Amino acid sequence: MKPSGRNLNLTSYDEIFQTEETRIEASQEKIIDIPLTQLHPFKNHPFKVTDDESMLETAESITKHGVLVPVIARPREEGGYELISGHRRKRASELAGKETLPCIVRNLDDDAATIIMVDSNIQRENILPSERAFAYKLKLEALDRQLGRPPKENVGQVVPTYSGKRSTEIIGDQTGESYKQVQRFIRLTELVPELLDMVDAKKIAFNPAVELSYLKPHEQVQLMEAMDMEQSTPSLSQAQRLKKYSQDGKLTLDVMTAIMSEEKKGEPEKVTLTGEKLKKYFPKSYTPQQMEETIIKLLEGWSRKRQQSQER
Repeated sequence: MKPSGRNLNLTSYDEIFQTEETRIEASQEKIIDIPLTQLHPFKNHPFKVTDDESMLETAESITKHGVLVPVIARPREEGGYELISGHRRKRASELAGKETLPCIVRNLDDDAATIIMVDSNIQRENILPSERAFAYKLKLEALDRQLGRPPKENVGQVVPTYSGKRSTEIIGDQTGESYKQVQRFIRLTELVPELLDMVDAKKIAFNPAVELSYLKPHEQVQLMEAMDMEQSTPSLSQAQRLKKYSQDGKLTLDVMTAIMSEEKKGEPEKVTLTGEKLKKYFPKSYTPQQMEETIIKLLEGWSRKRQQSQER
């Protein structure tokens, strides 16, 4: 199926740091309908595409009104197109039963494509720490390759110049964060996936997570073992001490366990029951919600029996 073209009445071309919608409205470019089967995800795309409630709402909107904002893609040497922006719109279109997606095709090099991909997604609500971390890292690497280079005069592409600012400052200016905060987010990419998942799930706070990122990978794995044994996660002061022990070459599992066993001042005691611990007591078909409801009912029954026993 060949892409069908239609012209968009636009006037000028803007720089890649502007929002996707502004670039489209300000560009004299052609929109073509490309089959979904010819659109492939961007390499190392850091943003998760999940079939959550928001996705289902987007799919419903596309069913009623179609895709209002075209996606951006670039040709692939091996055929088809690589999506730069619009991964969620592509998935929502699939759920809506669409066969094509309106696209603007640009001939972009890797760095320019990376910057547009990040900028098109980073302002979304509910960005996970891991998504922001890897997005900042990808953009930082792209900017670092462009810093100091003279602008390239490419057809259909504008590479902005940078004067007197480090790349982390440029990212911070565009996202409303300090360059140090940008650096902290990028540090999270040094965490092993299991710890980073805990940051996304808000089981480990952001600042302690940054400190833990300085631990060696095998130390991070050992820390997870210590955390599981003590049913505790590091506070900021504990994470800083773990980092210091690591830098001094003295961080062992025993040291980690001792630190994680400390009682944290001002913190209520926590009891954590992981899915792995509970699974053996329930049928395999039970969902986490069903497991939780059953546990609550059992506890309510136990509490009533205990109260009746005390009243006798």
